[in-house]
Amino acid sequence: MLTLFTTPKPFAGHIAVIQRNALQCWKCLYPDVEVILFGNEEGAAAACRELGIRHMPEVKKNTYGTNYLASIFDQAQEIASHGILCYVNCDILLMSDFRRAVEAVSGIRKDFLLAGRRWDVDIQVPLDFQRKGWEEAVRYLALQSNRQRPAQWIDYFVFSKGLYYRKIPDFVIGRTSWDNWLIWFALSSRVPVVDLSKDVCAVHQNHDYAHHPKGEQGVWQGEEAQENYRLLENGRKFRTLQSAVYVLQSGRLRANHARWLVLPARFLRRWFYGAWFFLLNLTRPLRHRLGLKQEALAKKSGR
Repeated sequence: MLTLFTTPKPFAGHIAVIQRNALQCWKCLYPDVEVILFGNEEGAAAACRELGIRHMPEVKKNTYGTNYLASIFDQAQEIASHGILCYVNCDILLMSDFRRAVEAVSGIRKDFLLAGRRWDVDIQVPLDFQRKGWEEAVRYLALQSNRQRPAQWIDYFVFSKGLYYRKIPDFVIGRTSWDNWLIWFALSSRVPVVDLSKDVCAVHQNHDYAHHPKGEQGVWQGEEAQENYRLLENGRKFRTLQSAVYVLQSGRLRANHARWLVLPARFLRRWFYGAWFFLLNLTRPLRHRLGLKQEALAKKSGR
């Protein structure tokens, strides 16, 4: 029924632990689930052999050695055994509530994009997926931590094969903005986006950013991140889960009427900040003179 695909960071240290947790977790979703790992990062081939996962090492990279999103998505849509695909970041745990959500929507519609917010959790050790109750323990930990990311943070995408085939610009993965473009593209193609956040507890296993030479700042603000931002065309191709057409709640699709307020609210924010900075620039000479006078008075009074 479902093909999940991903690309990992090098399998080293704590990252290796949480990536193996994620891959094994996905294999528990369905008896015939297909999991494909793209990339030749350190330890990837060995992990695939160990876990019985399909490995596709050849991925197109940029000059920094970072994988292109399109290379992964296009290959996955060419070779997947199933008609429904899910790209998911390699540190995310998906459980039975995710399976039920996919089944609920795919039983109603043939064309869709399903996505949801994640819950951040600290997990340091390998999980025992043979142990009864592991899923309930992970979900309890997530809800107790109570760290659900906002609507612009999206770590998994379920879609019908062909939706993104040969249509993705030169985004690199592991940086910012490409997830928001995927939402925009589906909406612009009149494919309904469904927000699964109310029904699905997707667990992100926290990690550091040691895989990037400049750490977290490099991931979010480096040259690759800036190029990803550019592909959003000044935010025109930026959407979040707030713009979802439907919300899945208790297994039922409900229209997301609040989505009509998203773009007007964004326009008003931009107008407000534009007017505010215009006013600051306009009054800067006056404020500067007042500041000098106050400084002179302070010196005269001996403060």
